[in-house]
Order: sequence, then C-alpha cells, then structure tokens
Amino acid sequence: DELLFGVGRLAAGYLQRVIAMLPSGSSIGIAWGTGVYAAVNHLQEDRGRQIDVVQMLGSVGAPDALIDGPDLARMVAAKLGGRHYDLHAPVLVEEPALREMLLREPRVSEALARARGVALAITGIGTIQEEAASFLRAGYLTPVDLAELRAQGVVGETVGRFFNTDGRDKEYAINQRVMGIDLDALRAIPRVIAVACGLPKAASILGALRGRCMTVLATDDVTARAVLALAQQDRRPRGADRSQLSRTTNRQTG
Repeated sequence: DELLFGVGRLAAGYLQRVIAMLPSGSSIGIAWGTGVYAAVNHLQEDRGRQIDVVQMLGSVGAPDALIDGPDLARMVAAKLGGRHYDLHAPVLVEEPALREMLLREPRVSEALARARGVALAITGIGTIQEEAASFLRAGYLTPVDLAELRAQGVVGETVGRFFNTDGRDKEYAINQRVMGIDLDALRAIPRVIAVACGLPKAASILGALRGRCMTVLATDDVTARAVLALAQQDRRPRGADRSQLSRTTNRQTG
C-alpha cells in the first residue's frame, strides 16, 4: 500500500529524531498492526543505541505475524541493539475473571509495569468499520460484535482499548477483557506516536485525538482533512489538544 508506505516513512523520520535523544538503556513500547509495522520497518539500524523494546498489549496472533506485537518488538530491538520484552498473554480473553487471574501472574504484571514506564510508545488506531477492522481480521471479533460496539457508541481502539467519540473507554465491558496497558497509562507516557491512515479511520482518529491518546499523529493529507471535517461538524467546547498533526504530502508518499 503506497499510502501506508509513505505514512510509515514519515513516522519513522520522527522516531529516528526522538530515539536519537533517548539515553542508552531507555525503553520504548510497541503495540501492533500495519501502521506500526510500516513505521518500524523504515527505522534505520543503530545498534549502538541499546534501546529496549516492550510489548504494550497481548499477542494478537495476527494472520501476518510481522504485524503482531512480539515480532515487532523483536524487529525493533534488533535494529536498536536492545532487549525485547514480551507480554505472554492474548490481547483479548473470554472473561474479565480470566484477565484478573492473568494479571496476578508475576511475569504478566511485571511486563505491564515495564510497559507503563517506557519513554516512547508506538501505536496504531483501529476502526470498528468492517472494511478495516483489525480485530475482525485477526478473528477476535465478528461483524455482529462490531455492530454491537457501534450501537454502544464505540468508534475505535488503540492499544486494544475501545473508546467513543470523546476518547472515553471506561464504560465499555470489552475493555475488561483486554490484556495490556489502559488509556490512562498510555496518556502518562511522555511521547506517543500513533500511525493511522484511511477514511474508515477518520472517526477513530478524531476520538483518539479528543481523548489525548497520543502526542503525535502520523497520517496522510486526505485522512487529516476528513478528521478536521468531522471535528468541524461537532463544535462542542473541548480542552486544549496536545497532539500534533503530522501529514504526508504527495512528495512524501510518492
């Protein structure tokens, strides 16, 4: 996908600059998905940096292993000369009680504590529109599940957490089954870059921006305009947005 290729290259340029400023031995967190892969695939090797990479949410078991969290963490750690830390759990479990049991496992709780302490996070933004829903492609949700989430007001997800148009996620039962950091923990990370593009994700991106789930967004100009158009349709007063909107141009995506 040429568009995603260009957005990934844009995101990688930002990542290179930020990673160059991190002290050796720092940790960065990584989620999953095609956007994250597009970004880290463009990262240049710099093994002298000795930057560790931490998986921020459980494994998806995606059909394409390259876009799953453990594989992405290994890829980035190899490029940056650091260690990779896996979260040994599925991203979504059947029952909240099972999640609570897994959270009591020392390896799982330690992995999540490590993920909360990273200096930089790389994530994507998912939609619940069937044509582009990652959780549908991965087999975790069905079209019926997506329809139910839409009926509840959900517009998207990031780090596996489903949220509404204001970026709120607390009221949705599905989030009680997610193995990974929550949105409060994501917001506490000093730098968070989200990589996402495509018109089906416009509402998801807007919700994530309103929820302050990122400090930097890497997207394309068409998607950016669609997000701005949606925002203009709803002019309710909101708090200041700390996010920067990074857009690719024709020259960058060509």
